[in-house]
Amino acid sequence: MPGDSHALPLLCVTNRSLCAGDFLAQLQRVVSLRPAGILLREKDLDAAAYAQLAREVAALCAAAAVPMVVHTHIDVARELGCSHVHMTLPTLEAMPAETREAVSREFELSTSCHSVDDAVRAAEFGCRRIIAGHVYETDCKPGLEPRGLAFLRAVCAAVDIPVWAIGGITCDRLPEVRSAGAAGACMMSAFMHA
Repeated sequence: MPGDSHALPLLCVTNRSLCAGDFLAQLQRVVSLRPAGILLREKDLDAAAYAQLAREVAALCAAAAVPMVVHTHIDVARELGCSHVHMTLPTLEAMPAETREAVSREFELSTSCHSVDDAVRAAEFGCRRIIAGHVYETDCKPGLEPRGLAFLRAVCAAVDIPVWAIGGITCDRLPEVRSAGAAGACMMSAFMHA
């Protein structure tokens, strides 16, 4: 698990299936390291199960003063007083413009981008953070060619909002991710494994 001194701020992206032990116990260890935030991803959960888990994770995050980022569920973010929501780009595109504008005013909005065009659209939609990837080969995307540092540089150059790198990020790779222009980095496996 990453330590508490990094070349870049780190966002923990959750995935319960990667935890060998208890998920909440693992998150307790993660928040004690004071990452820049916890993105509660858990896309397999239905709305009720996600909301229940989010309440438990929000309590852990609040106790450690670590921000929690809600994935997709705007109603959960409102209930828990979370200021940051991560949504997929197709979800944002499908929203009526006035709804999207209202959401981007209410929350710090982020999305994942896989091309420069995605990043430009995300910025136009009012996103205040982009998660760009996958930069390196990763077990989460087996057989999928990584986009590489040139892709990350191009995304960072194309928009005026912070770009966070994701995909195969390790502590050893943080300096080159930073030199490519990233404002932060996202890790899943390193935080989810004990």
